[in-house]
Amino acid sequence: MDELWSFVNHKGNKQWVWLALDADTREIIGLHIGDRSAQSAEALWRSLPGVYRQCAVIYTDYWESYACVLPNKGHRAVGKENGLTHYIERFNCTLRQRVSRLVRKALSFSKKQENHEAAIWNFVHHYNQQLRLKQAHDASFSPSLT
Repeated sequence: MDELWSFVNHKGNKQWVWLALDADTREIIGLHIGDRSAQSAEALWRSLPGVYRQCAVIYTDYWESYACVLPNKGHRAVGKENGLTHYIERFNCTLRQRVSRLVRKALSFSKKQENHEAAIWNFVHHYNQQLRLKQAHDASFSPSLT
């Protein structure tokens, strides 16, 4: 899990994109757009499918909102140096690169909250769909071991 900063209309209207990524499939499994509070961390937690909330080990940075919301048995707060948050950090870069309104110091930005959220949701949906197609394609062309 991780979050990245964005804004709507002006830089004072901060919006945080909270993301959860399955490290095995690279699929985005949870998303919430809001402020950087424990309530937003809770909303991200609720956006996860039940199976992840029950049995997944969740790696986050040391942001205190995660510790308030995530159950102790499945939560591991780690630094960037160990590489356990590498995939989500890399996805944040991809998201910033592909959704122009998230690029820092650019002229493109969202003027309406609905458009901001729609652009992010649209990209995440497309990203997950392309991942599934690639996985299905790779599975159909895997060499036979017999």
